[in-house]
Amino acid sequence: MNRPLVELVDVDFAYDGRPPVLRKCSLALQPGERAALVGPTGSGKTTLLHLIVGLLKPAAGRVEVLGRPRVTEADFHEVRGRVGLLFQAADDQLFCPTVAEDVAFGPLNLGKPREEVRGIVERTLHSLGLAGYQGRITYKLSGGEKRLVALATVLTMQPEVLLLDEPTSGLDPEAEARLVEVLAGLDQAMLVVSHDREFLGRVTSTRLELREGRVIAP
Repeated sequence: MNRPLVELVDVDFAYDGRPPVLRKCSLALQPGERAALVGPTGSGKTTLLHLIVGLLKPAAGRVEVLGRPRVTEADFHEVRGRVGLLFQAADDQLFCPTVAEDVAFGPLNLGKPREEVRGIVERTLHSLGLAGYQGRITYKLSGGEKRLVALATVLTMQPEVLLLDEPTSGLDPEAEARLVEVLAGLDQAMLVVSHDREFLGRVTSTRLELREGRVIAP
């Protein structure tokens, strides 16, 4: 059996001064798996995604990503170059003046040549229905446009795993249909958080539920 790409074992986590969000929480994402992560608002779904990429640290338990235990900040530097996280709020992901600069930032930071990056940016934007957006001012985009540009910043990194937090938020039906088409054409394992059950049914094949601090597989 293949080793999981992402594995959380007996993870505990609480925000300062608040009750625990996760208690002995375990999860495994296998190569090629497209898993939906559902649960009530405030159940810890976003927290779990942030633990996987090291934006939060567990109080107890083990986080393994891409076959290795991840503990230190240096461990997670590698993870963030190979695991793509789409934040719940697009404004948390976009920080450059123009769309092209935002979308190119990741692959340039990995040392890819500028000409190669230019092609990656163009193809990624085109696939998301954003052809010609390179020069657009990011903060002037609509909420749905920002959402798609944020996804483009993730996809241009060509990650091995995708963690998508409410990817359809703010999208109109046409943009959502394009998103479904794009995700269907990808080979990466995915863990998708969404309240849109119809969307999850179209892009995921397994379902995990986060309830009372634990992941339950139906």
